[in-house]
Amino acid sequence: IAHGSDWCTIESDPGVFTTLIEKFGVQGAELSELWSLDDESLSHLVTDGNRVYGLIFLFKWVAGHHSASADDGAAGGGAGKPLTGDDVPGGLFFAKQTVQNACATQAILSVLLNAASKDASATTANSDESGERLILGDTLTNLSSFLVDLPFDMRGESIGASEEIRSAHNSFARRDAFLSDPDKARRAATEDDDVFHFIAYVPHANGTVYELDGLKAGPVSCGTYDNSDDASPLSWLATTRTAIQDRIDKYAATEIKFNLMGVVNDRRPVLRTKLTHLRAAGLDDSSDEAATILAELAGEEEKRTKWKSENERRQHNYLPFCMELINSLAGSGKLPEIVKKANERQAEARAQMMAQKMAAMQQK
Repeated sequence: IAHGSDWCTIESDPGVFTTLIEKFGVQGAELSELWSLDDESLSHLVTDGNRVYGLIFLFKWVAGHHSASADDGAAGGGAGKPLTGDDVPGGLFFAKQTVQNACATQAILSVLLNAASKDASATTANSDESGERLILGDTLTNLSSFLVDLPFDMRGESIGASEEIRSAHNSFARRDAFLSDPDKARRAATEDDDVFHFIAYVPHANGTVYELDGLKAGPVSCGTYDNSDDASPLSWLATTRTAIQDRIDKYAATEIKFNLMGVVNDRRPVLRTKLTHLRAAGLDDSSDEAATILAELAGEEEKRTKWKSENERRQHNYLPFCMELINSLAGSGKLPEIVKKANERQAEARAQMMAQKMAAMQQK
């Protein structure tokens, strides 16, 4: 059992989150960033039969939006009152967040566990020859089985106490001696700090999209969608887009600190299967169809290589290099002028931030 309080903050990045779920043992899924909510961006997620298991939304947390009095969902961006007890539809996984800094991992887990429950192509097996199915792996399969009969708050406590989940999450902690001192008390956030929160949106088999926010009492219905066999996969995404846009509209026009990612299937196994079929049909790799698939596959592999390199940089401790650089600059006499220019830039940035805050207050 782990101490629930020692969870680090992690960067909202598709490479980070994809590596995170792979550390859980998940196969056949990755995170894909969305830069817009327009039709073209949503359609790109589901091209060529790609699956979208859920969306992860990051926004700046505002105290009034998640107070106990706002738990009816109206102030928090949800479409209705949080569901509890018998009102929660069968097969919908939800857990309350009881551990600080766990919201990103908990939102991702909410999507994965609901996808495994809803998607007939998902599996809890340890392997899949085609690689095209969502595989939870042992860690999440065992966790899901343990949580199924627990109340929402105990589910959150159990996630926070999972050594496997916490260790995977904390593997992305900054390697900074100044931030990792266990004896140093953490400063509480103030109203001047930017505090961010992750929530999930998932489609359910009953034809409803649900917002899963661990700071609320239960899942919130965002509206219905067409879940018939011949329905477009964009149907539930369109319903989710409305819910997300409603939440964004509650902020000042100057607020741009949002991030949206889809939990989607890993495209590499799908591309490899297509290439195998083309070769079996007698087409060689120089054909237009095969060349297109090979180019897409190379792009996917290049993306993974880039993610690996970026994650290694995130996890590297640059402190010794920085200290050596500062000593070198001090010895050469260049440090005072550099510090002066840095202070000037910081003062300018502060002035711009205050101007933005004043402009936002005037618009309210």
